[in-house]
Amino acid sequence: MAQKETCNCLHLPLETVDNIREIMPPEDALYDLADFFKVFADSTRIKMLYTLFYSEMCVCDLALMLSMSQSAISHQLRTLKQMNLVRNRREGKTVFYSLADDHIKSILNQGMEHIEE
Repeated sequence: MAQKETCNCLHLPLETVDNIREIMPPEDALYDLADFFKVFADSTRIKMLYTLFYSEMCVCDLALMLSMSQSAISHQLRTLKQMNLVRNRREGKTVFYSLADDHIKSILNQGMEHIEE
């Protein structure tokens, strides 16, 4: 049986440990943040977000842009809407999708900057 590795030394002052524990977000907020970032783990959703970065589009336009079926686009849009990454507006019978806010653009830009370093 493998022995669990432990460290019995503490290099940080206890005050620092206590301060970090006080400002650490609650566990449920950390789970929500992890779920938020999981949405970005799918390249199809990233392509959709990048497309909506430049222009609002209906499902048909997104399907054409990304060479995907409308049902596949709708499925991914549902996930993006649930995570408040996209919003929609109706114009007659057509529903147009766009990024929910400028935070999404910032996240995409910062992610791209990070991987290009």
